[in-house]
Amino acid sequence: MASKHKRKLKDLSVDEFLVSGFDSDGDDSDSDGEEHIQQNGKKKKTDPQETIPKKKGKATEHKDQLARLQAKDPEFYKFLKANDQKLLNFDDSDSSEDEDEEKYHTLPSELEEAKSDEEEDVPAKSKKAESIPVTEKMIAEWKAALRAEPSQRLFREVTQAFKGAVATTKGESDDQCRYVVSDSAVFNSLVLFCIRDIPVALQRMLDLKSLEKQDQKKLILPSSSKRWQKNMLDIKMYLSGLIQLLSSLTQATVIAAVLRHIHQMVPYYLCLAKQCRILLKHLVKQWSTGEETVRVLAFLALSKICRHKQDVYLSVVLKQMYIAYVQNCKFTSPTILPLISFMQRTLSEMYALDTQVSYQHGFIYIRQLAIHLRNAMTMKKKETYQSVYNWQYVHCLHLWCRVLSTLYPSEILEPLIYPLCQVILGCIKLVPIARYYPLRLHCVRALTLLSSSTRTFVPVLPFLLEILQQEDFNKKPGRMSAKPINFDVVLKLSKTNLQEKAFKDGLIEQIYDLMLEYFHTQACTIGFPELALPTVIQLKAFLKECKVANHCKPIRQLLEKIQENSSHITSRRQRAAFAVADGTAVTAWEKQTREEGTPLTKYYIQWKKLREKEVQMEISGKERMMDLNLPEINRKLIKEKKKDKKEFKGLFESDSDDDGTEPVLKIKEKAGEGDSDEDDGELEDLSDLSGDDDDDDDYGGEEDSDDDDEPSGSKGKAPKKLSSVDLQEIAEGDEDVVEDLELSDQD
Repeated sequence: MASKHKRKLKDLSVDEFLVSGFDSDGDDSDSDGEEHIQQNGKKKKTDPQETIPKKKGKATEHKDQLARLQAKDPEFYKFLKANDQKLLNFDDSDSSEDEDEEKYHTLPSELEEAKSDEEEDVPAKSKKAESIPVTEKMIAEWKAALRAEPSQRLFREVTQAFKGAVATTKGESDDQCRYVVSDSAVFNSLVLFCIRDIPVALQRMLDLKSLEKQDQKKLILPSSSKRWQKNMLDIKMYLSGLIQLLSSLTQATVIAAVLRHIHQMVPYYLCLAKQCRILLKHLVKQWSTGEETVRVLAFLALSKICRHKQDVYLSVVLKQMYIAYVQNCKFTSPTILPLISFMQRTLSEMYALDTQVSYQHGFIYIRQLAIHLRNAMTMKKKETYQSVYNWQYVHCLHLWCRVLSTLYPSEILEPLIYPLCQVILGCIKLVPIARYYPLRLHCVRALTLLSSSTRTFVPVLPFLLEILQQEDFNKKPGRMSAKPINFDVVLKLSKTNLQEKAFKDGLIEQIYDLMLEYFHTQACTIGFPELALPTVIQLKAFLKECKVANHCKPIRQLLEKIQENSSHITSRRQRAAFAVADGTAVTAWEKQTREEGTPLTKYYIQWKKLREKEVQMEISGKERMMDLNLPEINRKLIKEKKKDKKEFKGLFESDSDDDGTEPVLKIKEKAGEGDSDEDDGELEDLSDLSGDDDDDDDYGGEEDSDDDDEPSGSKGKAPKKLSSVDLQEIAEGDEDVVEDLELSDQD
């Protein structure tokens, strides 16, 4: 049967020939390409090469389908041939051979060169070149349109331009901006336009005024507006640009202007948590490192955010502010002290927002200070001592004293008073040597603040009286100092400082100030006489032992004021008709006494005014009259007096050494014999002559006794030739020289 199906090649058409698969005449294959079946019904085994089908191209497969269609349905094929010639007569160039060739790699006509980084950036630059440059005319048009009728589309244009302006502050960036600002004048105009007009435009766009009329006391969040969702993306872009602009600015006046604008935009930041958290970090940085005005504005924004969302931001902000405070009080100077005081006061206000959160923070940080102190007391190493005796530790103690005194009375924070006092007392007792007297004075000042504000008795006076007992104020100083020691900015004194005259003078001044401040806090209490009695006894003992007039004068003045105030309180107590156990009556009595005033409080008010002026002069860099370098001036005056003395001796050759200044001049001449001992000799003489105006008579009496002794040993004829009037004039001139030297020693 296979022979019947065989056909010759000449009888086959082209399509039939292609469908037949190029079979020869002897092949037993059907025109449909079906499988070869033997007569017995079994499949005929084919060669392995025939079993593997050859992959055909798309054009070939399409022709096969048409051939099969012609064999199965000739009528439909004729219909297609008559109506759709394009389907049958198509380009048969897409053959399987062409597709097979496409599998293999073909060499390109031109080789490509590797591109450098600069060439790769060309497309980005071309994109930036497409950005629209902002001009002054565009800003003026935006301003007029925004003031007339703000719209979402117009606001988006302005925010895109603001984004382009801010992008210039951080240099080149990958972000493509629709607008680009290349001129500094245009940049300033655009930023100024946004700061002035954006808040009002947003209120009109979101219709916030109608919401504010409903509840004027409560802060209206923009998210409550119906138009918030439509404008949220543009507002978010603008707020992010403000933060970026704030972080890139360096001029204080511009930063202050941006912070004022941010303070107006705080309600919008409250609606966007991510932008608000980023803003808080930058505000804390400006609060702790900026200039005075910048710090105030940053604090106002921080306070506004935390007051309206305490649960979300207060704890985080308090932690960030405390860490920033510790980091920025590592060094202390007269110019930095007011800034540190500002941080203490503002941080205390932030802690006052929520006493529960404040107690948690206070407990943790005071405990941390106590752990440092315990390690220093137990390990007794230099490193552990330094972890306590540093400015950061001392300023932290001051901070918590101020916080507890500001928030008093508070039942929640009151348990922290006792552990804080114990930490400060332990800090004083850690290394009780003379070199750390300044640190002791700082701790005493902190305890005085805490005691006066919280009505808690803290034994402060023994630490001040101990200094008077330990230090020998009668001992002559080893050297003179050009400037006094500023104890407010010193924690530790050097060995050289301990030998200077300014050390003892400054120590007496600090003890006077601190005792006066402490007694002022207790001046109106009913138990003031009993409180002051131990101090009065020790001050009297000090005055008996101390022979230096400069040291005795302030202590004597303080003692008089304390005794006067004690007498005043005692006289008022005698007229009281209530018992000591009556707390209500005692409180009323103390209140009345405080309103009427006491001698010590009146004196303290006057002293405080003078002290504040001195501090302001120190901060501004002006020297006080007491800070002048008087020893150098007196040396010149002494030389002039020597010349005058020589001329005077030339006129009166027979004059004897009867004036009172001869011992001083002789000492000077002896000291001038050796260059190495010249300064020491002068310092000893000046220290001997150091005294007060009240003691001028004593020094004059000693000179008179020396004068009486010297004429007895001299054999001159001066007493016969000089009259008593001349001798009196000479004596008066010599006394003037002694007074000049005394004034120089006092200062």
